[in-house]
Amino acid sequence: MSIEKSGKGPRRGFLLSRLGLGVDALEHLVGGLGTALLALAAVVWVMIVALSCLIGIGFLLIPSALQVTRAIADRERARLTRWGPEVVGAEPLPDGRWEAVRNPSVRRELGWLLLHATFGFLIGLLGLTLPLYAVQSLTFPLWYGLLPPGTNGPGLAAWRIDGLADALVVGLTGIAWFVIAVAVNPVLARVQAWTGRRLLSPSAEVDLSLRVSQLTSTRAAALDAHAVELRRIERSLHDGAQNRLVAVTVFVGAARRALTRDPATAEVALAHAQDAAEQALAELRMVARGILPPVLEDRGLAGALTSLVSSCGVPCDLDIDVSTRCAASVEATAYFVVAEALTNITRHSGATGAAVVLRQESNKLQLRIEDDGRGGADPEMGSGLTGIRRRVEAFDGRLTLTSPAGGPTIIEVELPCG
Repeated sequence: MSIEKSGKGPRRGFLLSRLGLGVDALEHLVGGLGTALLALAAVVWVMIVALSCLIGIGFLLIPSALQVTRAIADRERARLTRWGPEVVGAEPLPDGRWEAVRNPSVRRELGWLLLHATFGFLIGLLGLTLPLYAVQSLTFPLWYGLLPPGTNGPGLAAWRIDGLADALVVGLTGIAWFVIAVAVNPVLARVQAWTGRRLLSPSAEVDLSLRVSQLTSTRAAALDAHAVELRRIERSLHDGAQNRLVAVTVFVGAARRALTRDPATAEVALAHAQDAAEQALAELRMVARGILPPVLEDRGLAGALTSLVSSCGVPCDLDIDVSTRCAASVEATAYFVVAEALTNITRHSGATGAAVVLRQESNKLQLRIEDDGRGGADPEMGSGLTGIRRRVEAFDGRLTLTSPAGGPTIIEVELPCG
């Protein structure tokens, strides 16, 4: 009996893990199906441009076809990066038409476009059909009575349905469809993604140069962010604590001079000096919290964000699912991103509500901040978004801002925390 009980846990964990893989694969396939539809439309446009080149007009349209291809390829790169190892983007398109057509990266993108628009579309459609068959068959006993008598079953259950017994048999086939979907969809998702990872990734030489360029850029951003942080600390110390300490010395000097001739004045000066010292101490604590908030060390990122959200000037929901602690620098970056974003929401957005979602997936910290304000956030307008981006890029993270006029504004941040 004890052996059977001890085996239930691993079996249940295996089933849950397989189910999770199946659901995850379905999300991949649906996302791939979306980019496949875009690729299909782009293939049609590329063919129109190619055919119109026979009469000369198409040569003017070649740049637009290549730009559409690059945009869809970049979208697929971003999708594949979210679900696995990073797919590095290609170098910018060359200026000349013929240089762009002869570019190896462009040719690889065109090849991927054709494959993804055909095989990727069919694979995504198959992966979506399997769970739909499962749901249709599993629920068939609940609605078979709505069909005319003698109708055949749904999908591949092409036999005559004469009563509840036949409907229940169809329901059993739904279980089979469900098992097939859970088993096959992860394989289909990997096959669908293979062409993108194979053709959209740059060659080894180009990949190395792009990574060197990216590291150089992120290092420069890290140095800029560090310099900005040092200037902020220096300004806080100079304008705050330093002035308070100067006031302390002035009041203490006045008290010493008045100590013998006017003790009452000396006592007032010492009281002022004590107030100035307490204010200087409070401002030094604020500067220290700005460098690394103690609440991160005491309560972790979840507790720190809870405290931050509770003091937000706009009603804010918090949803956290983090299993382990990340590096202190990564947690501090996530904390400051949320703090700056909530400050922007309170001051500039006109929002009536906000939401912060934190997830830890595949050694990455996923952060999403959303508000229902007026939108139109622009990193170039001094809203603090430039500082957020620099902090994130300093850790080779990624920030995506969506803020159409009228809202909502969504900030999505991904930080490595392996």
